[in-house]
Formats: sequence, C-alpha cells, structure tokens
Amino acid sequence: MTDTRNEWALDREIVITRVYDAPRELVFEAWTNPEHIVRWFGPNGFEVTTHEIDLRVGGRWRFDFRGPDGTHYSNRMVFEKIERPTLLVFEHGSDVDDDPGRFRMTVTFDEQSNGKTVVTLRQLHPTAEQRAHVIGFGAVELGFQTLDKLAAHVAGMHT
Repeated sequence: MTDTRNEWALDREIVITRVYDAPRELVFEAWTNPEHIVRWFGPNGFEVTTHEIDLRVGGRWRFDFRGPDGTHYSNRMVFEKIERPTLLVFEHGSDVDDDPGRFRMTVTFDEQSNGKTVVTLRQLHPTAEQRAHVIGFGAVELGFQTLDKLAAHVAGMHT
C-alpha cells in the first residue's frame, strides 16, 4: 500500500482556520507547552488523560479522550516538524503502531499586522473515504470546538 500522507489532494484534506486576538508567539506557546495544551485540547465535553508527552521533533503525545458519553478514544501524535513560531507537523491517530487511520496534521501560525494570529489546521487523510468518514461523524465541528477552547485559553494567558 502506498503512503499517500505526503501527497496533497483536495479529496483527502480538511482545512479549518481561526483568527486569535493574541500574538503568534503566545498562540504557538499554547500549542507546544505541555502545561498548556492539556488544558484546552479537544472538543467540548471531552477530557484529556495524558500518558506521555514530549513536544519536540521525534517526540510524541499519547493521550486518551473521554467523551461526554464516557467513551474512551486513544490518541497518539508523533511530531515531525516544529518551526517556532510558525509551523507544527505531526501524525495523529489511535495509540497503536501503524494505525491505518492516522493522518498528517499541519498547523500554521500566521501573524497579522494588527497583532492577531491566524491558525490554520490542515488534516491530510490517507484516503478520500477516511476523510468522508471523519467529516460524517462531525470532525469539522469538533475541530472548531477545539479551536474555540484554544481561544478561551489564550485569552486567559494574554491577560
């Protein structure tokens, strides 16, 4: 099977963007500091339990989400590229080796001239079918909820 996670294709990508009323360095810090990311990451009503967190190139974050209904979802992120304060690239999937559903996430942090920061999340899934599946269960809305939680967290850091 060919690894398609390095080949861009519109039919496999989900893009979510939000503007934050905070400096880029602060928003980047919220994403890359283990003390911060565990406080806001995830959709509304989800709790994060961290098993391992090493936010550096080659490091990984292993965690469980517990959904509002009590369901547990294992997660693993492996960090491939970190360019402070503009870029994060990581693989995200279940906390199992060689998860066929893992996808590449690229997060960019663009500074506006007014001091605000544009964060863009790009999920690149291995197949169009997987993209359709995650959109079907609400991944876009859940992504926006996560970015809303980041906004609230950054606002608290900023004051």
